[in-house]
Amino acid sequence: MLSTPVRPAEDNDPAVPERYISFRGIDFDGNMKAVLDHLRPYIDDPANSNLFWERFKKRLADAESSETPVADKLLLLHSHVYYMVELFEDHDDDTALAALKKLEEECF
Repeated sequence: MLSTPVRPAEDNDPAVPERYISFRGIDFDGNMKAVLDHLRPYIDDPANSNLFWERFKKRLADAESSETPVADKLLLLHSHVYYMVELFEDHDDDTALAALKKLEEECF
């Protein structure tokens, strides 16, 4: 058991080990936009859409109009990662998968 209390590192404090990672400097909006820019053409195309994606689009519109649009969109995307992976893989869209991976690693 650790006897030394651990506190989050403060900016430019090299004496404190990096136990927590700061979200400062991460472009949440840009990362979400990159994923949505890839996702939209698929789910807006009636040939690819279905009831699931129609419901997703409604929830996305609700999130975008909420008082906390970034948090709500981020939560929505986080909750549907596996479905987006499947959609992007089905279309061999490596660029979309890379954008999604970046969003996952930096923002979730």
